[in-house]
Amino acid sequence: KFLVPMCCSPHLRRWERFVPVTGRRCTRVLIRCSPRPLMPDLFTAASIAEERRGEAIAPGAVLLRGFALPFVNDVLAAFDDITAQAPFRHMTTPWGAAMSVAMTNCGEAGWLTDRTGYRYDRIDPETGQPWPAMPECFRELASRAADRAGYPGFVPDACLINRYAPVTRLTLHQDRDERDYGHPIVSVSLGLPATFQFGGPKRRDAVRSFVVRHGDAVVWGGVSRLAYHGVAELKSGEHPLLGNQRINLTFRRAL
Repeated sequence: KFLVPMCCSPHLRRWERFVPVTGRRCTRVLIRCSPRPLMPDLFTAASIAEERRGEAIAPGAVLLRGFALPFVNDVLAAFDDITAQAPFRHMTTPWGAAMSVAMTNCGEAGWLTDRTGYRYDRIDPETGQPWPAMPECFRELASRAADRAGYPGFVPDACLINRYAPVTRLTLHQDRDERDYGHPIVSVSLGLPATFQFGGPKRRDAVRSFVVRHGDAVVWGGVSRLAYHGVAELKSGEHPLLGNQRINLTFRRAL
């Protein structure tokens, strides 16, 4: 008698006897059926792996779907404290136009624009006080998102907070007021969905559009660090947590 492995149904274990013809002599062979492992669902496995890595939108730029969702409750609680200390305002461009998107900051420095130009400053010009400290949940969210996107060790010192109302938009621009372009940008979307536009290092480069939803994060650096990017006109809607608006957190290493 010999034990011979045999592939059967994945959920079936049984013993089967048969007598194969071997010429003049018949030999009884005992065959044992054992389950065969199921073939992995390659498409599902690839989908899970892709979700964990994020969606590459350009070289060095990654869209992380839903990455910020575990942080949302803490972030929104801290958000209220920040805006109480440094209220939203509509800044003025160097050529005198009021920006449609309302802005504020937290961290060691805040991004500003006025008639004198674009810059970072440690003091909020409207309150005369330092910008609110960056909450630890903000810093952790940005650092983890950067790490997931392939930029380990990122520690932001500035967070620009933008508030979009319906029909507001942010035209294509570069983030180039930081001292060191070796650090990535981390952008987190909260509230209403929006169309995020991402181009190349030149304004005339082709622009791709991506819908970003509540909890999505976009991280870019490396060869895409100075890519032009913007937000198309926001459509009206109602988000269960934030109502008829979109909040965007942009984390940078400014100083």
